[in-house]
Amino acid sequence: MNLAIIGATGNVGRKTIEILEKSKININNLFLVASEKSAGKKIKFKNKNISVQNLKDYNFSNAEITFFAAGSQIAEQWIPEASKKTIVIDNSKFFRMESSVPLVVAEVNPDDLKNHKNIISNPNCSTIQLALVLQPLHENFKVKRVVVSTYQAVSGAGKAAVDELIFQTKEHLEGKKIKSKNFTKQIAFNLIPHIDNFVEDGYTKEEWKMENETKKILDKNVNVTATCVRVPVITSHSESVNIEFEKDYDLKKIKGILNNASGCKVVDDQRDGGYITPIEAEGDYATYISRIRADRSNKKAINLWIVSDNLLKGAALNTVQIAEKLVSYKLINQ
Repeated sequence: MNLAIIGATGNVGRKTIEILEKSKININNLFLVASEKSAGKKIKFKNKNISVQNLKDYNFSNAEITFFAAGSQIAEQWIPEASKKTIVIDNSKFFRMESSVPLVVAEVNPDDLKNHKNIISNPNCSTIQLALVLQPLHENFKVKRVVVSTYQAVSGAGKAAVDELIFQTKEHLEGKKIKSKNFTKQIAFNLIPHIDNFVEDGYTKEEWKMENETKKILDKNVNVTATCVRVPVITSHSESVNIEFEKDYDLKKIKGILNNASGCKVVDDQRDGGYITPIEAEGDYATYISRIRADRSNKKAINLWIVSDNLLKGAALNTVQIAEKLVSYKLINQ
């Protein structure tokens, strides 16, 4: 079959290429597409150099599945037309809350793909790792309420944000005055409790996404509240999560359930260093869970720590896994 990547030269596009190298999908042709300024660049895939095509000139009927990794503006402009000719897996936020568009975490709700109408949305990166952990616990103990605080890496805001963290760190160490371009405040040696635009009631769009996307993926009756923070880390998002259940739980059983859940791995030794940090999760397909413990203030609740590479499971990896599910479910014409 043929595949295509729109936004092939960006962070997520390049990660998608890397993951497709290892995928079991039998790929005849991979079409790499980007903006006019990137057209003509060569990118290696399976020992072949592929020329990047200009989006304005690209024929969407070339591929059975097309990954969009180019942001909401491109998604809004091009996906309605593209979806008439190819199945689209979109990494942007544009179509996520459309009732007719499946919002899918490959291990959590793959059956939703059976209702797709040629557009499938990839959830927000911080939502994906949360849903991976919540879903098996919800099946066993019925999740009632979730309180999550995120510690999100700058790569979630793109390459310019990564460059700014590196530049500001250097400037700070040299004692120079720092000016921010991509963040509302200095990010080097700092934390910023603000991701995306502000919406109603003092929340940000990132917090709104976590709440509403989790409900759409998992269960509309699960109550979710979030505080999203940008931290001076390049890759991997972390989350501190309090989960309240309707049923009584057994902590040992919870650890076993999570360790056996697809895409998850428990590292929780309850000693110095017996947990996973962002730098250790970088480049790893697994979503890690640590610091699992009972909430002493609520006998129906637990606390835990989740870490996952936001460019992999939080973006490119999940989209490729969705494509693999489409193939295995025979939901495409090959």
